[in-house]
Amino acid sequence: MQDDEQDSAEEPFEVGPKTLPFPTIKHDFGDEVVEEYIIPDDKKAEVLKQLYFLGRPPELDDVFEDIHEGRTFRVRDYKVVKDAFGIWLVSPYYFSSGGTVIDWMPVRRRPRRPPSPLRRRTHSQEI
Repeated sequence: MQDDEQDSAEEPFEVGPKTLPFPTIKHDFGDEVVEEYIIPDDKKAEVLKQLYFLGRPPELDDVFEDIHEGRTFRVRDYKVVKDAFGIWLVSPYYFSSGGTVIDWMPVRRRPRRPPSPLRRRTHSQEI
């Protein structure tokens, strides 16, 4: 391997900013200390757009499931944390189960339809 290739291989891969202009709260998380940014409500959309790297960002009122936690949440309830490796967009359940943005699955809402007449019948009735 050439020296140039070796040097670039040792540089950390960075996505997004190195810091954000918001206050933080420190949390013990496993063997490390993680800082949680306190994002004001009026900045939530801007920060989401800045940190969401999986295509078009969802709307703040969209509902997603954190697949690690198995629970749903509104996107507006996301958290932003900083650890030794960078700044991460995470679910509101991050400190419970570690779910980051790559662990969010959209919850599809089905349109409401009136129940079928067949569904109203009980098992004892013939269809």
